[in-house]
Amino acid sequence: MTQGSSSHYQVLRLPVTATDKEIKVAYRKAARRAHPDHGGDAAVFRQVTLAYETLIDPKRRAAYDRSYAHGTGATPTEGAHFDAPAAGSRASATVHRPNSPRNTAGDAPVYVPPFEDQESGSVPLIPAELAARQVHGMPRKRGIFGAEARIQREMRTVQLISRQILPAIPAARLINGLQSPADNSHIDHALLSGYRLALIGSMLLPKGAYAWNGSTLTHGGRAIAPPQLAHIVRRMQDIFPELNVTGWTVIHSPDGNLHEPVIDHHRRSPRGHETVQVVNGAGLVRGLKEFLSSGPAPNTVNVPALARLLRGMH
Repeated sequence: MTQGSSSHYQVLRLPVTATDKEIKVAYRKAARRAHPDHGGDAAVFRQVTLAYETLIDPKRRAAYDRSYAHGTGATPTEGAHFDAPAAGSRASATVHRPNSPRNTAGDAPVYVPPFEDQESGSVPLIPAELAARQVHGMPRKRGIFGAEARIQREMRTVQLISRQILPAIPAARLINGLQSPADNSHIDHALLSGYRLALIGSMLLPKGAYAWNGSTLTHGGRAIAPPQLAHIVRRMQDIFPELNVTGWTVIHSPDGNLHEPVIDHHRRSPRGHETVQVVNGAGLVRGLKEFLSSGPAPNTVNVPALARLLRGMH
């Protein structure tokens, strides 16, 4: 088979004899380099994603190899924007274009890959009706001590996100009660929209003035340990190299005031480089809306990522 400069194998820097494992490793490296949220080029990222999706699927890879060997194989479109859905998708007009200032976060969801474009006889990763749900799972009992209090504060987070974030970003999907792939702990909530993923932990603390410096939460000079999300965020970033993964700890007040407690931020690292944000309820709503809606293609439901989250990622 003669390779062209824009073949899927060239994009991932692989030989045509590459194994599935080699394809996955090459994709993770290429995705990290090309992801727009990490300083890469959106068109290149789209090429990388298309190459991986084609080569990792045995049927699609075989068809690609046959057509490309005869000089007719489809190659990534030069300059294609990775926000765009597959050709022929009815939703193509709603997707954000590189030169368009309009934010698409409030638009109707676009599913990638589109369910209507499934190959004849193929089985989708998850049913369309499951992908259409905005909330998956609920807080569940784990262990014995403090279980009811934990469930109550997690339910407050679910209600907050469901009422104030999900209606504003129809493509956002909230998954509750995941087991961490990093250890035996749990992830209270995961919020996916487009190519961004927020991991969220919940706490309930008295009113007052708190301070967060990027690693330690203090109150009255005493350190208060928030949920340890940093190592989980790093692990999830490894698992999902195509996503921008961040961590958030929301602190609820006993009376339900979203502006309490007050949390001062004394940054040790430059703005935008914090692994975990610690915020009150109002800060969570404001921060998550900004984070999710400013990402690439915020009106996209990333079906492969959602499917992996729903399976527990392990």
